[in-house]
Formats: sequence, structure tokens, C-alpha cells
Amino acid sequence: MNLDDEISNEPLEVGSDELLSDNNLRLPESANILVRVCAVQAWLTRRYQETTLEVGEAALALQELAQASEKLPRWRRRERQEQEAGLSQIQHRLTEAQQRLHTYEEAQILLEECIDHTSGERVLVEYYLVLEDLVECVRQESASGHIPRLQALTDVQHRVERVGVPHEEEDE
Repeated sequence: MNLDDEISNEPLEVGSDELLSDNNLRLPESANILVRVCAVQAWLTRRYQETTLEVGEAALALQELAQASEKLPRWRRRERQEQEAGLSQIQHRLTEAQQRLHTYEEAQILLEECIDHTSGERVLVEYYLVLEDLVECVRQESASGHIPRLQALTDVQHRVERVGVPHEEEDE
């Protein structure tokens, strides 16, 4: 019997962080507050990692476009305009991803602070209130410049709503 065959036939085990970070996670009403907090932490970690990947992909695309422009310094006017439009689009994508990355990092820090300063069942309630205050501040600062940040914050709020409060089973 080949060891590789034996290993490849076994089902992959999914780690608890991966399960807890699932967007469609439904916790039972009886779930412990620790499990709920871990579900928020795991989701934030996953979102941070995904956004880090987005930043890297945008930076790589920017680098590839810059290298392509160096190879062909005498572009026609139309090609140059297309390249500038592509460059602008990639830079915009990079900036938005960086804003979301910073926001998820900030959300992780805020959650840790709430854990450190709040006890028991109130941790996620306090965290949600801190997020609510932050969302209001961002909305007041500027409507257009902080859209990725605002969207990331509201995504975090929705996650806290989804796993932080026990819900009765919904009929589908």
C-alpha cells in the first residue's frame, strides 16, 4: 500500500478558525460568548488575509504595467491613454484595498481592547457600540473618500450582528 494513496483518500480536515470565519456561520442560541468572540476574531483574521492578498495582487499588477511601459517607451497616443487609464484603475483598486486592510487591522485592535476592558457577555455589545461610533465618525468626515473604509466597518458590524447575538432559528 502506498502512503501517498492512503493520505490522499482521507477527507481534508477543516480547522476551527476556518469554520468560525465562514460567512454563513450559524451559531446555536446556546453558544458560549467565547465561541462568539472567536468567530468574530477568526472572521476578521480571514478578511485581513484576503485583503492583504488583494493589496499584493494590485501592487503586482501595477508593477507589471510599469515594466511593460518601460519596454515600449514610444507608444502611440491611444495606447498611452489606455495604459494611463489602466494605471489609474489599478492605483484606485490598490488604494481601496489598503484602506480596507487598515480598517480590518483597526477592527482587530478595537476588539482586543474590548476583550481586555470588558468582561463576559458584554464584550461584543461594547465592541458593536465602538464600531457604531467609528462608523458615525467616518460618515461625518467625508462621504466619498472613505467608502471602502465605511464598507469594511459595516461588514464588521454585520458579522458581529450575525454571530454575536443569539437568534431564534429562522423558518425557511
